[in-house]
Amino acid sequence: MEIFSFRRAMFATACLTATPLHAADEALIAAAKAEKTVVWYTTQAVADLVEPLVRGFETKYAIKVAFSRVNATEIVLKVTNEAKARKVETDVVDGTFAVAALKREGLILKWLPDSAKDWPKNVVDPDGYWVGTNIYVATPAINTDLVKPGQEPKNLQDLLDPKWKNRIVWSIVPGSATGVGFIAAVLKQEGPEKTRAYLKQLAGQNIAGVTFPARTVLEQSVVTGEYSLMLQNFNSQAVVAAAKGAPVRWIPLSPASVVLAVAAVVKDSPHPAAGKLLLDYLASTEGQTIFRDSDYVPADPKVAARDPSVRPDEKNMHAEYFTPEEVDSRMPEWTALFNEFFR
Repeated sequence: MEIFSFRRAMFATACLTATPLHAADEALIAAAKAEKTVVWYTTQAVADLVEPLVRGFETKYAIKVAFSRVNATEIVLKVTNEAKARKVETDVVDGTFAVAALKREGLILKWLPDSAKDWPKNVVDPDGYWVGTNIYVATPAINTDLVKPGQEPKNLQDLLDPKWKNRIVWSIVPGSATGVGFIAAVLKQEGPEKTRAYLKQLAGQNIAGVTFPARTVLEQSVVTGEYSLMLQNFNSQAVVAAAKGAPVRWIPLSPASVVLAVAAVVKDSPHPAAGKLLLDYLASTEGQTIFRDSDYVPADPKVAARDPSVRPDEKNMHAEYFTPEEVDSRMPEWTALFNEFFR
């Protein structure tokens, strides 16, 4: 993503000065400024995304952001232990698995920012505990040197063509951007009976399973030409790789699976107003524009992605959306189905 860094900075600066921006409630701003700081545990990439967001928030509100980059498991452990010790130190958390787990334990504050009140229902918690920050759209990706235009699969049945045998790869780690996530999307669209029949046929394609995360599978298996096609790649990553000259292209095969990255305010946090204000900023047009300029797909559909085609539109690509709670509760079921046919 380095090639975009200068352009990102210039574009973001222009947006901040030229775009009409959402204004948070004045009473909330005043209370947040009185707290002076906000603590954020994040799973997002620091240099590409968190640091630009922090700069924007601190410039806008003169409130210090103390952030820590930790994985979902660590976030759950940290916040849970803080709550048990009755000394909560965290104000805002993000991710997918972390927020769902903490909500289940009653450690998330029920609060939504005004900036997201008019968003589609599939990117805002219907219970009022979290708001989406960005979406990940998992689709197939092909090596364009090995798969010529018109040869790519157009639908699920095309993946059963004998020409794809031994040419497909996916990650076997339980997650949304892996073979498990592919099964989840097919199951949600087709139902149990049709899905089992389909997976029995798909297993005959000898799909290669690796233990890398999605981006690494793309870079090491498809870009290098070891395999022709990858299932469950985040399509925005393929766009970035192609812009750098990689022979790769994502394809709008339905169903795509959409997983939300979400953020929430921690219950009984030390800086609740500042936490709410940061969440409001992440969901604001200004904050969502920073997500876009960092090559993420904003949760707010009014803020177009850098490549607008990556967002499912139900015309060129159907997508199944998965909430954090659904991923949290159904991952064991999906993993068991994957193991039955592909392990």
